[in-house]
Amino acid sequence: MKPAAFDYVRAEHLDEVLDGLTREGGDARIIAGGQSLMPMLNMRLARPKTLIDIMRLPELARIERKGGSVTVGAGVRQATLLAWPELGKTLPLVAQALPWTGHVQTRSRGTVCGSIAHADPSAELPLVLSALGGEVHLRSTKKRRRVPAGEFFAGMMVTARADDELIEAISLPANQRACAFREVARRHGDFAIVACAAVATDKGVRLAIGGVADMPVTREFPRLESGALDDVLNTFAYELDARDDVHASARYRRDLVRLLGAELIREVLS
Repeated sequence: MKPAAFDYVRAEHLDEVLDGLTREGGDARIIAGGQSLMPMLNMRLARPKTLIDIMRLPELARIERKGGSVTVGAGVRQATLLAWPELGKTLPLVAQALPWTGHVQTRSRGTVCGSIAHADPSAELPLVLSALGGEVHLRSTKKRRRVPAGEFFAGMMVTARADDELIEAISLPANQRACAFREVARRHGDFAIVACAAVATDKGVRLAIGGVADMPVTREFPRLESGALDDVLNTFAYELDARDDVHASARYRRDLVRLLGAELIREVLS
């Protein structure tokens, strides 16, 4: 299939983007890398009246470290972030997860913020944003606001972004403590059947799970002995309400949550 007819706007200024979103509202969509949006257009799952291209705006293509956080603009491609020289020492969890995000070809076009905007529950970048406790920077003609990851994702491909708002950037805390990432997929680069990320905290560990519920789910765990850890992970796995689908059974997903979760928690706390 081919997309339904739409108007295309190649924005030359940020104000042009914001004005377009204010004017068109839900009938406008932002296009950056297009790796998620273009298939949806082709299958007519999305039928916007206007596409606004933001990839020629240099102010959105920056990676900046300020104080204790790293800000990644809406125009930063996944491959660009992966090649950033400071990534490994500044955002080690992102460095572990990004090679699992799609394939070389899709990373060369897809943007970091585009994956956050798409909010697929099996995608790696929304999971990492949740695990690190990052924020999404939203901007409209009227205001700017920052939304914590825990409040931004609202369901299956549903977010807290209003129709007139642009995801201008995301910010992630830099120099994280011990962290780890694992995922199981049918093939490397496919969306995860289950993905797990763990980050050490002052009191224990934060575990984030993707691919099971309608959005990434995080849970804080204290330091626990082996038997107690197995028990709380078992309870957590059932609370995620896994369901059978063509890719895996609910039981298999629960088993992966228990197995991968225990591995990652032990790794970051060792």
